Amino acid sequence: MNDRHWEDLLKVIKGEKTKEQPVGFIIDSPWLPGWHGSTILEYYTDPVTWFEANAGAQEAFPDVMFLPGYWAEYGMCTEPSAFGTKLVWAENDFPHPVKLRCTTEAVSSLEKPDVKTDGLLPFVISRMEKYEERLKRNGCNYRFASSRGPLNIASFLFGTTDFMMALAIAPDEAAKALSVITDFVIDWLTLQYEKFPEIRGVFLLDDIVGFLGQPDFETFVLPHLKRIYSTFDPEVSFFHNDASGLITASYLEEIGINLFNFSFNHSFEEIRKIAGERVTLVGNLPPRDVLALGTPAAVEAGVIAMMRTVKDNKRIIWSCGGGMPPDASTENIRTFISTVRSFYK
Repeated sequence: MNDRHWEDLLKVIKGEKTKEQPVGFIIDSPWLPGWHGSTILEYYTDPVTWFEANAGAQEAFPDVMFLPGYWAEYGMCTEPSAFGTKLVWAENDFPHPVKLRCTTEAVSSLEKPDVKTDGLLPFVISRMEKYEERLKRNGCNYRFASSRGPLNIASFLFGTTDFMMALAIAPDEAAKALSVITDFVIDWLTLQYEKFPEIRGVFLLDDIVGFLGQPDFETFVLPHLKRIYSTFDPEVSFFHNDASGLITASYLEEIGINLFNFSFNHSFEEIRKIAGERVTLVGNLPPRDVLALGTPAAVEAGVIAMMRTVKDNKRIIWSCGGGMPPDASTENIRTFISTVRSFYK
């Protein structure tokens, strides 16, 4: 992340004013390859393409906070690969892990991988190390240790429907697997902290938490997220959940989360009322239907409508309700930025 933006991010989280209204986007492999003009496979396999795509975004949109910034990921395959899943790659489609057998025995006997040697994790660290000095010359540092969350990883390993069923019919075994995955996530984040001393934030992504009701959330999500964030006590505790987020929002402060990217299906007012005043909210323009598929005029109208719903713009980062979508154009992103900038003038 650009160092200036990191300082602005800290100000926003503290409730302080920044010079300009803050705009930020989660950018990664769903958007960057197409915007940069490469295939998805080339983005993953060629470090130069990965670096130039991220550097190009920083150059094209210098006023935008990119979260987490220079994210060295392999899509949804990154963390599941360490557990031995088969990975399916295509030239210009998103890769995916092939789920393991979801039997009670398989779930309960899940073993924790070695984050230093297993799956794609060493490739992530190697890429980050190789480009660390070039990032610094661009005024950036790795600021976040990043991972998918425990329930998200479990859904890739065993299948979303099958693991949801396991929570109901084999809750003890499912809880055991989630504890193993949580241990793994802590190891993975710890390794990133150890390798890159400028890291000061934790970024977790877990949409599957939005599929659970409150009792299951308290049993299968809450203790694991609390354990992860409390292990590091980061300056920025960032959580992404662009599925249903109302239950999640009510536990953000208890978990220790201070930065929340949520679904466009929820209004700022709705999430603010549940999450409280001390959580910084990141959202919430519809990513696909407006930011990617809309005309510039539609983006402008959508941003104005979004901003009009917010009575107090403290602890707000204007964004979309999710990560940057595929096919979001330079023109639409610049329209988003300019509309935010002009709204309060």
